[in-house]
Amino acid sequence: MSLMERLERQKRTTAGEQADAAPGRGSGAAVVTDEYADLKKQIHTEVIELVNRESGNRKDDDPGRNDYIRSVIESMINLRGGTIPRSERGKLISELYDEIVGLGPLEPLLADPESSEIMVNGYDRVYVESRGRIRKTNVTFRDEAHVMNVINRIVSSVGRRVDESSPMVDARLADGSRVNAIIPPCSLTGPTITIRKFFSTPLTVGDLIRFGSVSPQMVAFLEACVKGRLNMVVSGGTGSGKTTLLNVLSSYIPEDERIVTIEDAAELQLRQEHVITLESKPANVEGAGAVTIRDLVRNALRMRPDRIVVGEVRSGEALDMLQAMNTGHEGSLTTAHANSPRDLMSRLETMVLMAGFDMPVKAIREQISSALDIVVQQSRLRDGTRKITSICEVVGMEGDTITLQDLFVYQPSGFGPNGSTGGFVPTGVRPGFLEKLADNGVIVREEWFHR
Repeated sequence: MSLMERLERQKRTTAGEQADAAPGRGSGAAVVTDEYADLKKQIHTEVIELVNRESGNRKDDDPGRNDYIRSVIESMINLRGGTIPRSERGKLISELYDEIVGLGPLEPLLADPESSEIMVNGYDRVYVESRGRIRKTNVTFRDEAHVMNVINRIVSSVGRRVDESSPMVDARLADGSRVNAIIPPCSLTGPTITIRKFFSTPLTVGDLIRFGSVSPQMVAFLEACVKGRLNMVVSGGTGSGKTTLLNVLSSYIPEDERIVTIEDAAELQLRQEHVITLESKPANVEGAGAVTIRDLVRNALRMRPDRIVVGEVRSGEALDMLQAMNTGHEGSLTTAHANSPRDLMSRLETMVLMAGFDMPVKAIREQISSALDIVVQQSRLRDGTRKITSICEVVGMEGDTITLQDLFVYQPSGFGPNGSTGGFVPTGVRPGFLEKLADNGVIVREEWFHR
């Protein structure tokens, strides 16, 4: 006898028992609430056991698997619903389905197009960022074990692990959303999850212009820089939109070029056909087998790339990236954390020293000035909006100092009811690499630089 037939027979038997017991049954809200929680826990356990038993017959990618699980949940709830009102049963089915197939309480937040980031600060405090503002939600988990179950489901799907010996992990969801999790003993507030949502339709340059993040004039100039094979770094603070901008800039790379992308967790959504995506790998249980960004950058140089796109440089890989830019891999793109283009120069010096070589500071600065052409500074303003606050040319060395000059800047004019106000203006400076762009067949309009 199949499971569904057994459930149907049990349903008829239970229905008769419930009819006999109906007159003496309490109808208080507390009874319903308790039965709701108990029933949810019981059915969850039984469906998991059933799915595990039938794992040999149904694979995870079986298109009918999820429909089958939902039908089993519905049958069990109809069978044992008891005092659960019919109006609540649909909600219970959805919650159980999300628990078994998805990420439980986080599923509605992941489906919300308004939320861009989800933050779980322990089992009873969940926040979201929406339109640049952070707010607390009414979403909660049962307990810390419930949060750990969700974390393990996320990290195991990408071949990673998290435990007391390795309490921090970076991972990604099936849709590409970036996930960071940290658990006790490092997290004193309990298991913590941070999800940077990945939108199925990536933001385009038109979206950035519509949001007021950049001007059409600046976009045209940046497109010319990418097509003209200039080496560029997008700098900014956490959550300022560096990866989004890097993705937009990468879209300008011609289709006939071979692109190698290198990231900790694959986020870039390049639409070109000839793209190789590389991802770093953490150490295994024995502490061996780690593959770092630096390892991948060095390996990428042997893969005959036309362009190397590094999601972010944060340590010794900066030296390898600069070496690649200086040895024929022009047009490379990357991001780095920095509060300003000048701060970026200092950070790059520090990151190069982290590679473990005892190099004179002047030699490092000469490497940086000869490798980089453009620094694009991305900032998140106090109202939550993200803007390109400057596009800066790396001119060269003047004595022992790297010389920078602004080509475009954002000039704030105040703070109104709709947020910060201001405008993007060119500084009137004509960049020194225009001849290089012309040699690469890229047309540059002089009016871009007129104030």
